[in-house]
Amino acid sequence: VKSPFIQYVMDKFVAFGAPAEVAYISNPHLGSNKIRKIITKISDFLKGEGHEIDTNVKAIKILFEGQRAVGVRLADGTELFSEHIILACGHSAGEMYHQLAQDGVSMRPKDFAVGVRIEHPRVEIDRMQHGRFAQEMEAARYRLSYHNKETDKGTYSFCMCPGGYVLSSGTETDGIVVNGMSNYARNSRWSNSALVVSVKAGEDFDISDVLAGMDFQHQIEQKAFQLSKQQADGRKLPAMTVGEFLDGNLNHKALPKTSSPSGIFKTDIRQIFPDFINQHLRVALLEFNQKLKGFAYDEALLIAPETRTSAPVTITRDKENLVSPSHAGLYPCGEGAGYAGGITSAAVDGIKVVEAILASHEL
Repeated sequence: VKSPFIQYVMDKFVAFGAPAEVAYISNPHLGSNKIRKIITKISDFLKGEGHEIDTNVKAIKILFEGQRAVGVRLADGTELFSEHIILACGHSAGEMYHQLAQDGVSMRPKDFAVGVRIEHPRVEIDRMQHGRFAQEMEAARYRLSYHNKETDKGTYSFCMCPGGYVLSSGTETDGIVVNGMSNYARNSRWSNSALVVSVKAGEDFDISDVLAGMDFQHQIEQKAFQLSKQQADGRKLPAMTVGEFLDGNLNHKALPKTSSPSGIFKTDIRQIFPDFINQHLRVALLEFNQKLKGFAYDEALLIAPETRTSAPVTITRDKENLVSPSHAGLYPCGEGAGYAGGITSAAVDGIKVVEAILASHEL
């Protein structure tokens, strides 16, 4: 958050079509609808400057000569070569993690967090935050966290989406994952946020396998899919109310309406998670209800599972030149490499990597 590149990133967003206030307000919001248009303008500009951008093309392998990265192979057999390979694959690129492990690229397990999406009617969150001015103000935000001193674990809200939607966003055919989004207007009738519990490498999963954290995530996602397949259609998202979660029992009432276009079905989502996740979510919900009165009200929805908060590994790199310590020419970058946690920080990390490459040519 203190990077000198943040303002550069915000100014570039504005230059390519973001609202002017993005450059100067706290917590700027582009909106999922606007950022797609901005990305198109940026890519069109780059193409106009002579850059090549291939879309709908899958990279299946990084090419090495000894301990140096020299290129990539695409699914159609095409091979591209360069002295500098920037690996910015995103934190759901499971196949790439497996390929890197096979090739002996330096990685280490890292902590991450998993949990649920909590969804309220937007009017409820607006009322809690804005009080009698709720109807006159924009959709309200919140940020909540609780540190359990006994277990030394945190439970916190993440990626809060005021006036937003809960989306199904899995990347495997046998897994379900949820995420949230807001359009620029934030005018959905619901507000949602991830509520996630920290998962610690070496404590909650075995670190003898560098990819064990990814397996931890996938086991949860696969349980959610199996429940949906057994009790619904394999696409609907598992859900229960906060009241049911805290009581430990499902009631006979229908679930409240949801923003999710995939739909939801009622089930005991506790069976999806390890016990420690359920226990920490329960304690945190009660704590959050003290901080934000009414937050844990009975009819709020818990939709599961939120597992892709961050990468389960760090693809290691030198602190100074940002090159992989095991393979020269390879520059791990962004969320998938474990060095960013969102749009802005990923953009900043990309700039840092390019600066490092430019600096290597000046030596």
